[in-house]
Amino acid sequence: MEKSKDYYIYVLYCADDSLYCGFTDNVARRFAAHQEFRGAKYTKVKSRHPLRLVYSERFSSKHDALSAEYHFKHQSRQKKLLYLSHHGVNLASFVRSRKFN
Repeated sequence: MEKSKDYYIYVLYCADDSLYCGFTDNVARRFAAHQEFRGAKYTKVKSRHPLRLVYSERFSSKHDALSAEYHFKHQSRQKKLLYLSHHGVNLASFVRSRKFN
């Protein structure tokens, strides 16, 4: 029996203090594409570079990963930061000018 494919959501912290969430089946390859300005339109903007991969989460189905991406993208910034904090990501060390706790 074939092993099921894993899917991921990932979060990038951008130089302009924004967060970008995406979906992929290969986080390293997708992050490299973003760094080479071949990713999403959002990360092709030079002022958003450098990018930092701050979080990724594995899902066993494409549906679950896409659903998680959708829900993350539709949260307020405060809720996104809280979600990341609850998952062990401490952005406080490089988040500029915004309250985090």
